[in-house]
Amino acid sequence: MKLNIAVLPGDGIGPEIVEEALKVTRAVCQKYGHELHEETALVGACAIDAVGDPYPQGTHDLCMRSDAVLFGAIGSPKYDNDPTAKVRPEQGLLAMRKKLGLYANVRPVTVFPSLVDRSPLKADLVRDADFVCIRELTGGLYFGKPQGRSEDGNSAVDTCVYSREEIERILKLAYDFAGRRRKKLTVVDKANVLETSRLWRQIAQEMAPNYPDVETDFLFVDNAAMRLIQWPASFDVMVTENMFGDILTDEASVITGSLGLLPSASVGLHTSVFEPIHGSYPQAAGKNIANPLATVLSAAMMFEYAFGLAKEGALIREAVSASLDAGFVTEDIAVDGLKPRSTSEVGDWLVQYIQG
Repeated sequence: MKLNIAVLPGDGIGPEIVEEALKVTRAVCQKYGHELHEETALVGACAIDAVGDPYPQGTHDLCMRSDAVLFGAIGSPKYDNDPTAKVRPEQGLLAMRKKLGLYANVRPVTVFPSLVDRSPLKADLVRDADFVCIRELTGGLYFGKPQGRSEDGNSAVDTCVYSREEIERILKLAYDFAGRRRKKLTVVDKANVLETSRLWRQIAQEMAPNYPDVETDFLFVDNAAMRLIQWPASFDVMVTENMFGDILTDEASVITGSLGLLPSASVGLHTSVFEPIHGSYPQAAGKNIANPLATVLSAAMMFEYAFGLAKEGALIREAVSASLDAGFVTEDIAVDGLKPRSTSEVGDWLVQYIQG
């Protein structure tokens, strides 16, 4: 099979972790006889610095003509520390999601047995945690209009808007996932306060009878946040709106013991994007210490979701699990007494495992 991949390393540690994911991807393609074509483009702060646009038209054109996008991270202190900046790296990510029609972010949360003790939660709470968070990506507060500051700078407004179409399509995706897993869907909202959440709950209640084999329950977002910590293994598939999903999935990430372990897929109308859920970690940029495993696991999702290549994705997961069992990991998850490995060393180890 021919695999055409757009590569968007982005900012901070993005180039380093994406390079390791590409090394693994190349090794898998070589092993299974696939033809890989890669093309790289700018996004984020580096794109602003180069051309003044965090998501240039050329980058979008590349994404549209590719089969999948492997994406690193965006963000820079240069813009984070300047509240007056008119153009920000994050605008590039939002523009990419909107223009590609990426209405759903799929984030699996799985605890690797060898890392149970690395979680800040008790081992008996996280040991069996295995669930999927599905976050709506193109609606809600992040995109609603009006949005902005007053002319005097002393007040600001954000608007939360959702349509029936937006809610139905993300719920359908969530029900499909639940139907293929343990057949339980948790809809997270704030229906006791927000009108948009009441619409979410109403539509979910209307759709639930169409999926009789799936148990549907509802949680207010504050209760869901507590349940993630108290009983993470109780979840199967969780679906929620944009901002709630942003917050809850970052909370869920610590269950595994490190932000550097969670991959994601953003899917929708056009080319899907595969990326780690963590940020650009600028403090570690260029030091060869960042954990590449979330990006590597995102590449596994890319093989499975974008190309339907289950064996290839499974081999990558097997390699990652083997590296964790062997303790061949970066400093963020290295246990006492084990030598932390560099970003590139971990990538090389994974390649050697895949090559057999």
